[in-house]
This record gives sequence, structure tokens and C-alpha cells, in this order.
Amino acid sequence: MKTKFVLVAALFTTLAGFSQKQWTLKECVTHALENNITIKQNQLNIDIAETDVKNAKGNKLPSLNASTGGNLRFGSGFDPVTNNRVSTSNFGGSFGLSSGITVFNGYRVLNTYKQAQLGVEGSKLDLQVIENDIALRVVNSYLNALFAKENLLVATTQATISQKQIERAKAQFDAGAVPKSDLLNVQSTAANDAQNVITQENALNLALLNISQLLQVPFNNFDVAKIEIDSPSSAMLYSTSEEVYKKALTNRPEIARAKLNIKNADLSIAIARSAYMPSVTASGSVGTNYGYNLDLPTGFSNPDFLTQLDNNLGYGVGFNVNIPIFNGFKTDASVQRSKISKLITETRLDSQKLQLQQTIEQSYQDAKAAAKSFEASELSLKAQKEAFKNAQVSYDYGSMTQFDYDQVRNRLVNAEGTMIRAKYNYVFTTKVLKFYYGEDILLD
Repeated sequence: MKTKFVLVAALFTTLAGFSQKQWTLKECVTHALENNITIKQNQLNIDIAETDVKNAKGNKLPSLNASTGGNLRFGSGFDPVTNNRVSTSNFGGSFGLSSGITVFNGYRVLNTYKQAQLGVEGSKLDLQVIENDIALRVVNSYLNALFAKENLLVATTQATISQKQIERAKAQFDAGAVPKSDLLNVQSTAANDAQNVITQENALNLALLNISQLLQVPFNNFDVAKIEIDSPSSAMLYSTSEEVYKKALTNRPEIARAKLNIKNADLSIAIARSAYMPSVTASGSVGTNYGYNLDLPTGFSNPDFLTQLDNNLGYGVGFNVNIPIFNGFKTDASVQRSKISKLITETRLDSQKLQLQQTIEQSYQDAKAAAKSFEASELSLKAQKEAFKNAQVSYDYGSMTQFDYDQVRNRLVNAEGTMIRAKYNYVFTTKVLKFYYGEDILLD
């Protein structure tokens, strides 16, 4: 009775879950790309890089500064009216504008600006790498959830069969047709099958929890939709792994990022070399001042404020040339360091290419094996279903023992499990190949 209750509860839970809103694979990936915290954080890195471009661009422009000041003086001073030293109070101030610009510094400003632009492009490529990684993780988690769903359905079906066998075995035992040991064996099998339902149900809940956490959505009532899977073919999507690799070299963001790093290293060398060259800066200024004697003798007055500003107006221009001669080989060391850094980035590109090639070769072999395994498991399952059908008839007529019947049924269960694993392994491995080839992996 307890076994029946567990089975009915599991069936109810499964059916209730299947009737609720189900997320499609495309919805899951889209939601993850739009809401994942890691992605949002890296989007901010792009904003920072764009700010660096703005700052580098500003270095190409002249500076402009305004200044003003005032002072109040008390005590002994020279009186310009009487030419005597007198005790007086004076107030005065000044206004000024100054500007400066770097005319030439070995193209350091220009190359720094180019580096900042590469920084934006690099941040975008870094974001693409993260988005691709998250999309692939979502696909894998999604397929794991579907895998767990099918396992639960198989377990539930087997538990239902076992429950029916209990009723049949009990009727036979009551009629004296079978010994009690047969009834106990059937009840033991049913209990194990009911326990397996609970195990598979828990596995499904964990799979759904994993993807819901990846999407950062509430787990309560979360579910995923089934996808249609075509029968596998011995003909692969692509002729060779080399075909996929060559295409991946043109579309993978990690490869583009590694190439971008080499360009950045070239600019770093150019910036280091700029220290060998002279730098030229120019400046200009305009200023004026005013003053008031607060203790003028009777009959005298201070000049008008605007008149003072006009009369005291002055201009100035200048330039400065700095020619490096010797700085303790610091520039040489800086250039050499930049060259070594470029060599490092070049080896990293080679490493990225090698890693990509090895990953694709492994994925290609995995896909080939998965297709063959799926094809073989379908044939095996078909044969086991037919064998179980015949065994059911023989068992019902009493020409097959409970032990032999259980052996046939176990082979069917194993074949179903093998086919489910092979199917989703086939789906994932083929999607991985499409992913590296640059195709849309969200198309079912």
C-alpha cells in the first residue's frame, strides 16, 4: 500500500510539473544572456574602456585654464603720486587665461589613443567569450534536465508495471498457483522500482534547480520544454574536424582577442620607442591686473576698473623642446620589455589556436561516437521492446518464470537508459560542433 502511494504521488507530481509553463531552450539562453550578473559586470568593463578612449582623445586637445586672484595690503608702501613712502592700504587683483598643447612627443598620444580603442574592442570580445560560455552551460544544463525527465518517465512506467504484477502475483498466490516466495520477489521488485522513481524525481529536481539558478529565476514551478531530436545519421555534419577548426579560427572571440593583444603589443613598443624622440610643447597666455589705493590724498582718484584692465592687458606665447640624450638605459629596457611582451602574446595566440584545435578534434570524435551509440541504442531498444512484449505474453500464460521475466524487463530498462543517455549525448556533442563552427545552437 505504501509503495502504491509513493507511485501515485510521483505520477501526480510528474504530471503536474509537465502541465505548468515550460521554458524553451531559446528562452533560457536569451534570459541568461540578458540577466546574468557576470555578463552585466563585464558590460561595465566596456563602459570603462570607452571612458579610457575619451580620456586618451582629450590628450590630443590643448588645455585651457583660467585664473584670478586678489590681495589686500596694509602698511608702508611707495605712493606713486607723491613719490614718498607712506602708510597706505592697497587692494589689487589679476585675471588670466593660459593654454598648452603637446605638438609632438614621438606619437605617444596618438598610439595611446589607438590602444584605448583596442581596449574597447578587447572588452567586447571578452564579453563574447563569457556569453558563449554561459550559453553552452545553459544548453548543457537544459539537456541534463530533459535527460532526467525521460529517466523519471521510464522509472515511473516500470514502477507501474511492477505494481500491476503485485496484484497478479497476489491473486495467483491466493489461488495456490505460486509459492509465497514469488509474491515476495514481486513485491521486492516493486519496492525497488518505487524507490527508483523517488531517486529519479530527485535527480530531475536537482537538474531543474541547477538551470534555474543559472538563469537566476525562482525554482518554484520552474520547468523546461521538450525538444524534437532527429534520428542520428552516420554522415557527420562536417566532413572533418579540420573544416570546423578553420571556420572557428574566423569566428571565435578568444582567437580574435589573442590577435588583438598582438596589435596592442605593437603599440606598446611604439609608445616605448617614443621616449627616444624629442618632445615639443607650446603654450600661450593672456592676463591683466588692477589695483586700488584705499588711502589716496584728497583730490586724487583711482583709475576706472575697466580702464585698468585694458591698460594692463598682456599676452605671451612660448614653446619648449625636450631632447632626450641619456637616461640610464631606461628607454632601452622599456623597449626591450615591450618586445618580450609581444613575443609572449604571440605564443599565447599559438596556445589558443592549439587548444581550440584539440578541443574541436575531441568534440568531433565525441560527436561521431555519440551518433553511432545513439543509432545502436535505438536498434537495441527496439529489439528489447519486442523481447519484452513476447515475454509479457509468455509470463501471462504462465510459461515463463518470474525470474526470467524480470531478466527480460531489466534488459529493457537498461536499454531505455542507454538510449536516453546516448540521445542527449548525441544532441550535446553535435551542438558543440555547431557552436565552434559558428552556427546557431538554439535551433532544435
